Amino acid sequence: MTNTGRPAAPPMTNPRADRVKEVARLAGRPARSRQGRFLAEGPQSVREALSLHSTRHAAGEPAVIEELFITEECLDRHAELGLFEGQPAPRLVTEEVLAAMSSTVTPQGVIAVCAFVDVALDTVFAGKPQLVAVMVEVRDPGNAGTILRAADSAGADAVVLTSSSVDLYNPKAVRSTVGSLFHLPVVIGADLELVLSSLRESGITVLAADGYGDVDLDVLQEGSARRRLALGSDDQSADGARLEAPTAWLFGNEAQGLPDDVLRGADHRVSVPIYGRAESLNVGTAATVCLYASARAQRLS
Repeated sequence: MTNTGRPAAPPMTNPRADRVKEVARLAGRPARSRQGRFLAEGPQSVREALSLHSTRHAAGEPAVIEELFITEECLDRHAELGLFEGQPAPRLVTEEVLAAMSSTVTPQGVIAVCAFVDVALDTVFAGKPQLVAVMVEVRDPGNAGTILRAADSAGADAVVLTSSSVDLYNPKAVRSTVGSLFHLPVVIGADLELVLSSLRESGITVLAADGYGDVDLDVLQEGSARRRLALGSDDQSADGARLEAPTAWLFGNEAQGLPDDVLRGADHRVSVPIYGRAESLNVGTAATVCLYASARAQRLS
């Protein structure tokens, strides 16, 4: 690679080459599980992966990106993708080769082969989290990516996916996070009972997002506002929940919601009010509203 970040080697041109086929197989779960690798596609996602890679490189930690494939046109438009400290040298490929590697109909010019980035549950609690999003059997990759992105945007400390949830390394899920997968600790395949017990031991309030919940999110927000106006008084809402406290939100399956035993195990079942005529909210939208409500209360307190 030249010192400008541009590869000196000629582009890969054969879309049927063995290496191209090996990369393409990472779109499937068996290959991902076997190799411990997944694909990040598109400039935004790859840029965030490179940023984490560079940070880890500086700290002497394991690499994030193992290979980087990019078209000349994409590198012309996004020259910074070849200039991160410690990154692997980009490999130029033709549009046809990139299309053969990609899981999308319209590839965005760059693909990175990444090592899994999830962490152990103990790692999350060692950091004394204040806000955690927990996905319980969330199976749609788009929804899972949206929830992770919402958690990142709200400044959450971690995201946990329990077993039976979607594989977050699914290409559609990775794309849906728009790079947020590389921003905060993520736990995958966690045992729900262990998650709940760990939350309780850490003194974290567990709120279940439930359309039929007996606590209204508006009520919680009003209670938080009253306590701020009272300058730190110990005034409690009638429901006893405090949004400004360390909190974990539970978000359930798109069709069935949260199981009854999970709802019973939560400290409070919270509903998001609907002012219009919609029957319900998409789980990704509901998660965004709930996480931002907690984030705002925690920051203002």
